Amino acid sequence: MTLFSKIIAGEIPSYKIAENKKFYAFLDIFPMVKGHVLVVPKTETDIFFDLSDDYLSEILLFSKPIAQAIEKAFLCNRCGISVAGLEVPHAHLHLIPINSADDLNFTRPKLKLSIEEFKQVQNAIVSLL
Repeated sequence: MTLFSKIIAGEIPSYKIAENKKFYAFLDIFPMVKGHVLVVPKTETDIFFDLSDDYLSEILLFSKPIAQAIEKAFLCNRCGISVAGLEVPHAHLHLIPINSADDLNFTRPKLKLSIEEFKQVQNAIVSLL
């Protein structure tokens, strides 16, 4: 069972943003910026493009209102999307408020947010869904 499957199952706490029967979205606990959300399929698949065509199209449709909420909640040019897939062996995509392509540089230091800051970010996004 992957770390993300444990989060989906509620064995590990998360700051949930949205969920349906196929996908789960939650705040990245090592965010690049405030508003960094992970979207994961509930099925365990390591490599993103090994997901079925249905899952690939549906994950984007599931992510769309979340991305729009992120854009409204945080000062940014747009919500960027990234599929790196190296940190956890469970397919996932990153939704990140960005102002330039450099904002998607995963080698940058990550933020360290307090529980209160995570809750504020969570509420800011969820309130706009």
